[in-house]
Amino acid sequence: MKVRYTRRAYSDLHQILDYLSARSPKGAANVLARIDTTLQKLGEQPLMGHATDVSGVRVLFIGRYPYKIFYRLSGSRLEILHIRHTARRPGEIE
Repeated sequence: MKVRYTRRAYSDLHQILDYLSARSPKGAANVLARIDTTLQKLGEQPLMGHATDVSGVRVLFIGRYPYKIFYRLSGSRLEILHIRHTARRPGEIE
């Protein structure tokens, strides 16, 4: 299944990596590698995540790191909607 980032998710990813890179470039690389691996698995098994209260939106935790990926299935695509640190206050998903 093809994985596609929304603008918001792409922005989220860059903000996360900018924040981490300023503190630990190696840490940022590790988080990016884990996100990439997780998205690859998610593309193969799109129902891995859990349903949310928002219709059609699922969430998957990034194993060792405190991030959540919010996504939805759209035909043969998997749309990454939002990536958020678990300590951040919940906001709107869509």
